[in-house]
Amino acid sequence: MGAIKKRVGNLLSQMTLEEKLAQIGSYWVYELQTEGVLDMEKAASKLKYGIGQISRVGGASTNPPRQTAALGNRIQKFLVEETRLGIPAILHEEACSGAVMLGGSTFPQMIGLASTFQPELAERMTQVIRNQLLAVGAREALAPVLDVARDPRWGRLEETFGEDPLLVSQFGMAYIKGMQGDDLTKGVLATAKHFIGHAFSMGGLNCAPVQLGTHEIYDVYLPPFEAAIREAGVTTMMNAYPEIDGEVVAGNERILTDLLRGKLGFDGLVVSDYEAVIMLNNYHMIAADQSIAGRMALQAGIDVELPTTVCYGSPLKAALEAGELSIETIDQAVFRHLQKKFELGLFETPYVNEEIVLDSFETKQDRALATEIANQSMVLLKNDGTLPLQKNIGTLAVIGPNADFGRSQLGDYSYASMFELNTATKAANSDFVQPDMKKVAKNNIHLVSVLDGIKATVSPQTRVLYAKGCENDGPDKSGFADAINAADQADAVVLVLGDLSGLGPNCTTGEFHDRAGLDLPGVQRELAEAVLALGKPVVVVLVNGRVFTIPWLDQQVNSILEAWLPGEEGGTAVASILFGEKNPGGKLPISFPYSVGQVPTYYNHKPSGMRSIIYGGYSDEPIGALYPFGHGLSYTQFSYEDLVIEKEEVGSGESIEIALTVKNIGAVAGEEVVQLYTRDVYASLPRPVKELKGFVRICLQPGESKQVIFHLPADLLAFVDRDLNLVLEAGTIKVMLGSSSEDIRLEGAFEISGMDTSRVAKRLFECPISVQTAGVVSTEYSFEKSSS
Repeated sequence: MGAIKKRVGNLLSQMTLEEKLAQIGSYWVYELQTEGVLDMEKAASKLKYGIGQISRVGGASTNPPRQTAALGNRIQKFLVEETRLGIPAILHEEACSGAVMLGGSTFPQMIGLASTFQPELAERMTQVIRNQLLAVGAREALAPVLDVARDPRWGRLEETFGEDPLLVSQFGMAYIKGMQGDDLTKGVLATAKHFIGHAFSMGGLNCAPVQLGTHEIYDVYLPPFEAAIREAGVTTMMNAYPEIDGEVVAGNERILTDLLRGKLGFDGLVVSDYEAVIMLNNYHMIAADQSIAGRMALQAGIDVELPTTVCYGSPLKAALEAGELSIETIDQAVFRHLQKKFELGLFETPYVNEEIVLDSFETKQDRALATEIANQSMVLLKNDGTLPLQKNIGTLAVIGPNADFGRSQLGDYSYASMFELNTATKAANSDFVQPDMKKVAKNNIHLVSVLDGIKATVSPQTRVLYAKGCENDGPDKSGFADAINAADQADAVVLVLGDLSGLGPNCTTGEFHDRAGLDLPGVQRELAEAVLALGKPVVVVLVNGRVFTIPWLDQQVNSILEAWLPGEEGGTAVASILFGEKNPGGKLPISFPYSVGQVPTYYNHKPSGMRSIIYGGYSDEPIGALYPFGHGLSYTQFSYEDLVIEKEEVGSGESIEIALTVKNIGAVAGEEVVQLYTRDVYASLPRPVKELKGFVRICLQPGESKQVIFHLPADLLAFVDRDLNLVLEAGTIKVMLGSSSEDIRLEGAFEISGMDTSRVAKRLFECPISVQTAGVVSTEYSFEKSSS
């Protein structure tokens, strides 16, 4: 690292002011291209001093992978050969659930990935995404989202790992490790976002003010970023849009420098969220012009302005000449950006091999992984025994707006979503658009719809009837008659309801699509009720990006399967669950409230939360969640027994073993997520009624038992005190083990030893776990084998 810093210092000493300013700016790729290739006139005009980053060479163009790589190479060639210092750019892409470009794999959206409760799947997924990004020359991914999501009205909930800081931390670490790899010269910069508090805005509205207390920030919203920095070595950070307690993050030095760099020790690069710098001027109204906005953001700690230079560049030059900005502040940001370019090896290898690009795209292994993650992410919310269905059922009606709509299985940051947004905004002359979108055909995107999956799974003798019924949103009921007719002929009905995620104007979830209510959009409830009135067995599949308030549905249907946004192979995975080829084992990473009036509804609330004095709750609704955090059923059953807590007390720096035995007492193989919760019974500050401290997903054959041992570090129970010091207090810790945050099967307790309070050096994010076979010899999990 010392050698790299020396190289950076040497290069920085040679740079003119214009060249320095260029390195902390950026351009959209479409500002540089014509008909999908580099426009040399535009390049000569805009890139003469170089540039820091290029935004979305793949995602903001219609080029397939090989052409994307060629365009990136041409841009780098111009920068290396036609500018004075030859500094290559960092090409960045969105990568929430896949490489967002034509041909990129699309995996389940993050909320579904979190439902697997298997962080190692996140690492495997991002290794695929990394390889696809590297193939086209992209060296920064604008992900993962580490916001703790507790308000489902917020449209971007789907991009998160849910409501629990430990779960978010572990998935975030896995994502980052997979994206960056062990050697950054062969890796991609991961960008943790949105620092900080972005997900808990007023009214659930994106970018609205955030009102969070300091302790809540430190104990709930900060830990995932702290884990990303200290455990996963994240290289890049992106600011949050909102104001927190009256101060806008993008212009706040206390947050982006004192907290992020000072307290958390982050020494990487901070990039702006798209247009966050100019929003200081035109959205938050705290900067009278572009120059002031640029100066505020740079001084606060934002090193690079994305997605295109507006307030950096010449506005910063004006601020410097006016004596409002120091050259040292500019140099510091340039240094950080150049350091990342050297660490990536961009100066040695600025180009990619265009001949082998396609080797990294849509391989059989990639699609198999997409299917595996989708299978693991399915959460069975309710089942009265109707599932699994028989493959030779007779006549099956498949009904609903998302039944034969593979596009609905993709998240907001997918190429299809970008395509729709850009098409919709082109006519409005938006700057968030690129030319020639009509060149992209639907058959360029691989998708397996639920209907496709069902048809491929049922027996040849089974008759499958399909009717759309209605759109995802809107009042049109003209399709109801066909849907009712199909259902009336069927022996059972699969009703596929939910959202359309995206950034375009017709979507119901995703960025820009916050909602005041949490009902099924449009007339989907009326469609469901019309089908239910026939009295046929009905299985509901939810394809959605946010939770719904569906107590009425829970009361009336036979089974409900939560599929979230399961990606390109979602239909394959849904069908495998419906017909018993796979046994569902996913768990909810977020709670389902009974009604929107309960929001926020999260399991790890304080003792005074989720209740009211005297009568205890609402006058018109139950307290708590319809489906709580950690909930998820199986086609088999599991017993929990033989709880053993190793010792009566433990101190700071020590661990305590908590062991139990889990047995499959059903007739088929299955997977269970064993969850460890704790409660600090009495503390100097109110502590949550329960907190997730460990989890493991285990596979059990019928009759098989396994002993699960949690090696719980005492310091994992630490929290910040009144002085914001991380401490572990003496006292009683209640232990709870179960199948969900509400389905607690075993309880115990131990003591934290010591006189009173122990200072803890650093926050912990993982509880080591060991699993030992206690009955039959353990075999690799195979539901198909046990159910055949």
